[in-house]
Amino acid sequence: MTLRIGWPTPLGATPYNDGVNFALVAPNATAVELCLFDSTGTHEQQRLQLPACTDGVWHGRLPQGQAGLVYGYRVHGPWAPHDGHRYNPAKLVLDPYAREIVGSYDGSDIFWGHDPANPEQPDPRDNGAVALKARVALPLAPAAPSRPRVEAGQRVIYELHVRGQTRLHPEVPTELQGTYAGLAEPAVLDHLQRLGVTTLSLLPVQHRADEQRLLNMGLGNYWGYSTIGWFAPEARYWSGRAGTTPASEFRAMADAIHARGMELVIDVVYNHSAETDELGPTLQMRGIDNALYYHLRRDDRALYENWTGCGNCLDFSQPRVVQLCMDSLRHWVIQLGVDGFRFDLATVLARGADGEFDPRAPFLAAARQDPVLADALWIAEPWDIGMGGYRVGEFPPGWLEWNDRYRDTLRTFWLRGGVSRGEFAQRFTASSDRFNHDGRAPTASVNFIVAHDGFTLRDLVSYNERHNEANGEQGRDGSSQNHSNNCGVEGETDDAAVLAQRARLQRALLASLLLSQGTPMMLAGSELGQTQQGNNNAYCQDGPLTWLDWQQDDGGLTDFVARVLALRREAEPLRHAGWWPGTPVDGEPALRWRTPEGSDLTPGDWQRPDTPALAILFETPAPAPQWLVLFNAGTQAIDFALPPGNWTLQLASDNPQDTPRLLAAGANLPPSSLWVART
Repeated sequence: MTLRIGWPTPLGATPYNDGVNFALVAPNATAVELCLFDSTGTHEQQRLQLPACTDGVWHGRLPQGQAGLVYGYRVHGPWAPHDGHRYNPAKLVLDPYAREIVGSYDGSDIFWGHDPANPEQPDPRDNGAVALKARVALPLAPAAPSRPRVEAGQRVIYELHVRGQTRLHPEVPTELQGTYAGLAEPAVLDHLQRLGVTTLSLLPVQHRADEQRLLNMGLGNYWGYSTIGWFAPEARYWSGRAGTTPASEFRAMADAIHARGMELVIDVVYNHSAETDELGPTLQMRGIDNALYYHLRRDDRALYENWTGCGNCLDFSQPRVVQLCMDSLRHWVIQLGVDGFRFDLATVLARGADGEFDPRAPFLAAARQDPVLADALWIAEPWDIGMGGYRVGEFPPGWLEWNDRYRDTLRTFWLRGGVSRGEFAQRFTASSDRFNHDGRAPTASVNFIVAHDGFTLRDLVSYNERHNEANGEQGRDGSSQNHSNNCGVEGETDDAAVLAQRARLQRALLASLLLSQGTPMMLAGSELGQTQQGNNNAYCQDGPLTWLDWQQDDGGLTDFVARVLALRREAEPLRHAGWWPGTPVDGEPALRWRTPEGSDLTPGDWQRPDTPALAILFETPAPAPQWLVLFNAGTQAIDFALPPGNWTLQLASDNPQDTPRLLAAGANLPPSSLWVART
């Protein structure tokens, strides 16, 4: 086989009727070799030097090439770590644009670009037989352009893990449990529709390479935050059914979700790669063009900036890095049917060459103007661990953001006490102090009580301390600031009073979340009472600890969630998509904060942290009904005076079996409870 010059675009391996074109960005390289392998990816059959370099893109066309071809690259250039260059052609590197990946990274030092005995020197051992490779893939048919579009005020996000959601599901065929195909099974989607979920948010599904440290302990990065395949669905979630590929099965799953009228969002990790720090493996970018792809320290370019805590950061001040990310996002939308993205540690993506956060950064500007991605849902995790990395509320219009201020305030209000009424009200009404600027809507605040990172909802009311010993870090990992309350007993118990209190608190927390203004996000399993036995950092636990236990669901909490979400759909004020005015305006819907005694809150009332009880009156012009939400986070029952009118109780978190009933002039609210009434 011989290579012709070919074209520098598109990047990656592109099959045509007359061959395959290969294009790789490596402007600092001196030469690039295309290495062809047998179908198993273990035997190198030929090396062909890419014949041309245009604008830093090495390229060549293989006339005899076709889909199914397995390949990798050997990239030549200087080994000069202190200048930012780590070229080592003894290490085969993976195409960043790989659509399908062959092989797996096992953590052995054969993947190191540096000599294990002398990190200042390159390792001469050849790793071609075991290195990750790409398989040339034919494109899928473009996803249907007419996908479900959920109104912002109606959106309810459900964060889940593909394997964990179905690995123990009794109604999913055994061979499909833990796979994309399993997630598409009717019984799984029936459950989500019954709850009232509109938007599935999957933990990372881009192909990953687990950290060497975890592999050495017999563990893996279960959550998936160690990406190495920016275009390739993770093959570990593929059923392997004949006639399918990871990509085709993922796409079929997306189509099944869309057929239910639901959106599909994926968690994406562009802030760092699986190559970790300077002592990590050479799998891809490090060996292709280290100085281009990564933020290197100014004082020593042999070292990496580590604003992620994962050893490296991609450099989004580089146009080619922005291009890689944008090309990847378009691929997931067009080819794989994704509707939106949640960006892990998104602050990194907006850091410039100087390391400072810029809300007008190149990536943020490119994302909002891209015609293919214009209708995609953009969700930021608005922080990283670098200097000035906490940026909640500072992303530009069009972005939604995880709101940890909401999480901590609601947890403390219900579980610990000491939160002022003003702080609670601010968070319950979408954190206007953070998000009400530049035309942003309340729905920009993604509200959550629990997420994949931290305690489950059941553990939040069952543990005061983290119990992470299984992670192999002597229990030091995970947050020690959880704002949790074990209700008097650490962990599991058969004490009926403790169990009843925990159940009340879970319902109160869920009701608050699902009725707050903003975009609510539930963690999968919250409706089942899922426990991780106090592990609040189960990122490396791929087993029964993290897989949803469907057998433990008694239906009660699931029914309650479905009822609350039905109420949210019925009551427009409870999902109001505009900012409430500071003072009511005649003829317009209004929100009034009231004391249990029935008067409007005064400035002094707002700041009192010792009275965890208040009410919200939603006044609406006739003939629309008025709505009333009552909160009692205290330990004693409290009497509430009701506004004039005939009020019917619609929801009582302390008694989920309670049917709608007419309330008298007052309401005696039990401790740790939330009530909703309407006229």
